[in-house]
This record gives sequence, structure tokens and C-alpha cells, in this order.
Amino acid sequence: MFFYVSLLSMENTLHEKVSQEILLKAYNHMMLAKAMADIYEENRNICKYVHSTSRGHEAIQLATAYQLTKEDWVSPYYRDESILLGMGFEPYQLMLQLLAKADDPFSGGRSYYSHPSSRDEKMPKIIHQSSATGMQTIPTTGVAQGIKYIQDFNLQQFENNPVVICSLGDNSVTEGEVSEALQFAALHQLPIIFLVQDNEWGISVTKEEARTCDAYDFVAGFTGLSRMRVDGTDFAESFEVMKKAVDFVRTERKPLVVCAKTVLIGHHTSGVRREFYRDETDLAKHRAKDPGEILRNQLLEAGVDEELLKQITKKARLEAEEAFERAKNAPDPKPETVTNHIFAPTPIIEEVGTREPKDGEKIVMVDAAIHAIQELMWKHPEALLYGQDVGERIGGVFRETVTLGKKFGSKRVFNTAIQEAYIIGSTTGMSAVGLKPIVEVQFADYIYPGINQLITEISKSNYLSNGKYPVSNIIRVPIGAYGGGGPYHSGSVESILANIKGIKIAYPSNAADFKGLLKAAYYDPNPVVMLEHKGLYWSKVPGTEDAKTIEPAEDYILPFGKGKVIIEADKDETDKGRTLLVVTYGMGVYWAKEAVKNFNGRVEVIDLRTLIPLDEELVFERVKAHGKCIVLTEEQLNNSFAEAFAHRISKNCFRYLDAPVETMGSLDLPAVPINLVLEKEMLPNAEKLAAKIEEMLQY
Repeated sequence: MFFYVSLLSMENTLHEKVSQEILLKAYNHMMLAKAMADIYEENRNICKYVHSTSRGHEAIQLATAYQLTKEDWVSPYYRDESILLGMGFEPYQLMLQLLAKADDPFSGGRSYYSHPSSRDEKMPKIIHQSSATGMQTIPTTGVAQGIKYIQDFNLQQFENNPVVICSLGDNSVTEGEVSEALQFAALHQLPIIFLVQDNEWGISVTKEEARTCDAYDFVAGFTGLSRMRVDGTDFAESFEVMKKAVDFVRTERKPLVVCAKTVLIGHHTSGVRREFYRDETDLAKHRAKDPGEILRNQLLEAGVDEELLKQITKKARLEAEEAFERAKNAPDPKPETVTNHIFAPTPIIEEVGTREPKDGEKIVMVDAAIHAIQELMWKHPEALLYGQDVGERIGGVFRETVTLGKKFGSKRVFNTAIQEAYIIGSTTGMSAVGLKPIVEVQFADYIYPGINQLITEISKSNYLSNGKYPVSNIIRVPIGAYGGGGPYHSGSVESILANIKGIKIAYPSNAADFKGLLKAAYYDPNPVVMLEHKGLYWSKVPGTEDAKTIEPAEDYILPFGKGKVIIEADKDETDKGRTLLVVTYGMGVYWAKEAVKNFNGRVEVIDLRTLIPLDEELVFERVKAHGKCIVLTEEQLNNSFAEAFAHRISKNCFRYLDAPVETMGSLDLPAVPINLVLEKEMLPNAEKLAAKIEEMLQY
């Protein structure tokens, strides 16, 4: 209670004096920011890429930057160039990104202006920043979550308790994912400041059109989340408030929202210019609160020589002009670099360890998951597991994490709220601070609320940070239909996921592959989605007994991108041109195994095991040997992963084909019906596949 009272009194009572040295430093940075914005406007034909500037927001941004240490983390958003200047980045470095040059220190010419990412050891760290407003709150809260975990388990020593700052605009607070971040930060008492900069505009949308209240009033309902207001155009006030805010979070390790009232002097972006939607009355109101002018008048009133301020302004303009000229003449990225950093290099490139130990016992896939995660968590204190219902009480709705909560405690294995976006997106921040999060989405049908984070933040992080921030995580997703699960617990989502560039996808069909691939996923520095068919977890579906295997040894690792021929065709039949190849994965493996029993060595079956990366080399080699191919999937066919792969097979093996490459999958229905008769009619099965094989062998 005391802190809330002290905050309220703090807002109106600023006792500390800000030194003249800091005030002049801020004035210099403000003049730099103004000069840079003016130069960009004067050179619109050169500054052709869309950009925003910090005009009107300089005071609160600089006041924030000046509080930070090299052990802190900050997520600026696209209007936060003054935070970057205050942290120590030079105008030239920022302009390299403005003009998308090769030496852009943030993205190597791949992202917009003021979309930073940095691991500079002398500065606060910055994870990859996207353009999706509000979305940065979840990854940044993940950073704070990771720091709390590191300190709880004493995994790293810090000179000062790190503070995390997430900057966002007030209109973005209406995003649902912002609320997920606020909820998690408040519930778990994370060391984070949400800095909300309110200039009353959301592009052309006014505050009256967009929201019922500002962020300060909005967050009042989040118990455990303290809040402050500040005039973000007044540097001295902003400096003192941000000092108190940062000191509080650094000491108390609790979350805080700072709502800073700012103005928008420039354009929303260079592409959405102020004259498109703002009248002179509005512009005049905002210009009257120009932070640079406010600080200038305060300095003059304090007795600072006006000539000194003029010299600072002139010098800032010259510095910005020189930097712009250098940046303009800097080289563009080389075309051949465009494919760099899609994935970070993985050390797991060969199958290692013992797959079938002597006297080993068979286990089901669920046990493979439990044992693999357990072995990893015993060995690696940076590993942790969270998601809906994965905690100690039930250990997952499929009991796939049962016993882990009891063994590792509630700080390493814990439940979350129903927050798929947070579950998935927080792994970005957790990974950035050196942890390895293993998270679970309860059913594939419920991954959609997290798709935004998976696409916008996770998949692009390594590429747009120019290799600085690959996201190392494992996202476990129970998938597939069996036994009347119905329309929201039976879906297949691999085609949607396969269209997200920058993630890897595994789809194991048996316990040994599952354990080996999960180990590979752990040691892979890239984001991995593990698709786990619910019908194979316990081998209760008729015909899936082979999903049980001898449990591999702890050292067994199966690399991604290595398919396997699980049923070989008879060589004599192949030589006569009388054979066919079935390419499949997941439950399709068991339909294929059953279907080929009556074809006397005339059908070969490949289990892909992973979908990204995909073992095209093996498939193309075997298609060329057989001349006929079926790609089998559980998904609905139209526009599916299976159809796309069938096209690539046709293109690469065309001269060797005796018939068109066929695909087989579920009927193209919007959902899996709950009735067992209808479910069976929709899904592929061994009988349907056998009929298709019979037909194709006639060619």
C-alpha cells in the first residue's frame, strides 16, 4: 500500500534537481533528433523507405535512456530514435538503417528505420523489434520473465539488478496481446516497466475513436501493477519520474506502467504525412509543447547563455548533415546476402547415440516425451516447461508431462493462463537471455491466437536481427483426429505452419523418433514446433502398436531433415517398373503400413519425420527409382503442404515419372465432425489408400 501512496505523491512533488550537465546533454540530443528529422524531410527523394521520427517524444525517451545500464534490456518501438540516441547510438548508425545500407548495425539493410536489435556489450540489449504495434510487449515481458528465472536459480551474476523497459504507444494498448503481457507481468511480479507514450493519435485515429480511457486508467484493474503519470514533453520532470521508476523496479523487482503524455510534431510516418489527416489547430497545439523548446526556455530561465544553446543547435545540424552524407554514400547490401540468417547453424547434423539399447524396453510416445524432457532438465538448468495444465496437478491433458512438476518444482514446470499468444511469444525473450523454453499449446486447433507471435516476432527474429537473435525454443502441439474429438480438438495445422518461413517443424510417428527429435530440437538454436499426433501418444488406435519402440539411450539424437524408408519395395519388382512410393508422416505412416500388406513388395513407404527441413533428396531419389508416388496426409488436401510437395516432386522427377504424382488426404471440409461415422468418412485410412495404390499400379 505504501508504494501506491508514494507514487501518487511523487507525481506532483519533484524534489530532486536535474544537473545542468544532464539538461545540456538532453538538449544536444533533442537538437540532433530535430536536425535528423529536418534532413530526412528535406531529402525525401533519398529517404525513400518508410520511416518515423521521435519529434514530440524526445523528452521522455531521453529521460528513459539515461537511466539504463549495460545489463538492462529495452524494446523501443518505431518512433523511438531518441531512446537510441540517448543510449549511445550515433546518428550515422541510425541513418544506415534509414537508408537500408549493408552496415546497418541492426538488420543489415533488412528492416525499417528505428527497428533496432543489439547485443552491444556496452549498452542495454535490444531484442528484434517488429512493426506490429503492441506485439513487442509479449517478447519483452518474456525477457523480464527470463531474468527473474535466472536470478531465482542464480544462473548468472549481475552488477546491478537488470531492468526491462518496453515502449509502446497508447493506442496500441487496446491490443489483446498487450493485456496478456500486463496480466503475466503483474501475476508473476516481473521487473519490467511498460512505458506508454500517448500523443493522442493512432495513425489517423483519434483517442476518442479508439479507446474509452488512457493506459493509466486501463491498467488500474491489474492487481500488482503499479502506475505513474508524467508530462513526457518536460525533460526534467520525465528524468526524475523515470529515475524513480527505474530505481523502484531495480530494487523491488516489481512491474510498473509509466504513462507519458507526449505530442506528435512530425508525420505518423513519411508515408502517412501529417497534412493527410491533421488540421492546423491540432498541429499548433502539438507544436506548442515541443520538448526542445520547453527545455530551451527552462535552460534560459536557469541562466544558461543563449549563445551556447545556439552553438549546440548549429553543431547538431552539422553533425547530422555529415552523418547523412556518409550514410548516403555507404554501400548497399550485396544481393547474395539476401538468404543469410534464415536459420542459425545447428550443431545437430548427424544421428548420434544408441537408438536401441540392449535389453531396452518398449515405451509409448507419451513416455518418450516425459523421459526426453526430464533428461534435458536434469542436465540443463536453463530448461523450463510451461503452458496450460502442464503443471503438477495433471501434467498435461494427455498426461504428457506428468511427474515433471513434482520433480522440478513450480518455478521450472508451471501452468499458465489461457494465453496462447503469451505462451508462444514469451519464448522470444526467454531465449534472448539464454534460456531454453519448452512450451505447450493444448490442441493444434488453439494455436491460432499465437500465430501472430509466431510469424511476426519469432520467425523473423534471426533474419531481421541479422543473425543476432535466433529464437531457441520448442513449441509442443498435440495434433490430429481420432475417436470423435470433434471440430476444435482434431484439426491439422501443418500447412499453415509450413508457410511460416524461419521455423522448423517435426512430426514424429513413433517413440524413438520423438525422443531423438526432441533432443535435436533442444540443441537447435532455432524455433521448433513439435507436432505430436494424439492418436499415437498411447498407441490405443488400432494398427498403431508400432508407435511403441525400444526407448533410445539418453545420448540418442536424431537430426532434422532425415526421412526414413520404413518399408522397402522388392528390388526385382522395382527393376521391372512395377512399384510405387508412398511419402507420408504422422498417422499416415500407420495407414500406409496397413495398406501395403496386400501388395507383395510393390510399395515402398517413406516416413518424412520432419517437414521443415524436408528430406527432399531421399524422396526424389526413391521417386526416380519407382516412377510413381503418392503423398499421403491427414490434412485437407486443397492448397496443402502435401499438394505443394507433390508439385516439387513432379518438377524435380518429371523425366522419371510413369504417372502424375498423386496426393491423398482428408475431404476439404471446414472442420472435423464429431460424429464417428462422419469423421471416418472425412479422414483417409488404410482401405482408401489401398484403393488408390491399386489404381496407380495399373499405370
